[in-house]
Amino acid sequence: MPNIALELGKQAASLGVKSAYGEPQDVDGVSITPVAITYSGFGGGSGDGAEGGGGGGMSIPVGVYVRREEGLRFEPNIVTLLAVAVPFVWVTGRALSRIIRALKK
Repeated sequence: MPNIALELGKQAASLGVKSAYGEPQDVDGVSITPVAITYSGFGGGSGDGAEGGGGGGMSIPVGVYVRREEGLRFEPNIVTLLAVAVPFVWVTGRALSRIIRALKK
């Protein structure tokens, strides 16, 4: 019987920096390196003659590093930035309104 934990460990060894930073691509003389937030999870178990395992993950594109003659610069993914900013702005506005309401009393 193969050890599920060892098999999952071998598969997880390929994850890491390579999953967060893509391979640099050259486009019109400009080097572009994609950047993402990645995470993954694995699990496994056995008992009563049965065994199984599984895993999954997610990758969120954050932006790209752009290398030109002038130097290296990070350009964020606007869609991801908005997806993160909207809830943050809402929570901040809600907290400020409660603070102002409490100070008026």
